[in-house]
Amino acid sequence: MHAPSAVAMNAHAERFVRSVRAERTDQMLLHNEQHTRRVLAEYAEHDNSGRPHRALQLRAPADDPDVIPLPAQRIQRHDVLSGLVHEYRDTP
Repeated sequence: MHAPSAVAMNAHAERFVRSVRAERTDQMLLHNEQHTRRVLAEYAEHDNSGRPHRALQLRAPADDPDVIPLPAQRIQRHDVLSGLVHEYRDTP
């Protein structure tokens, strides 16, 4: 017996794998399993907390739904994965 959402979960997993490959692993040389795990963990953190998702009205999955984002006065760039990904955050 399988869960009714298994098909939908497969689509989410495939989308994540496609994004990881297009944005990270196809652009870098992975040295070993430990390096691969570190890159994937850092990308997953970025995907869940820093990357806007269209399905979530350009919010990250880890964003607090009770907080309304304000327009940023100043923006600071934060490099992820040795500068391959750039996250932008407002500064106080």
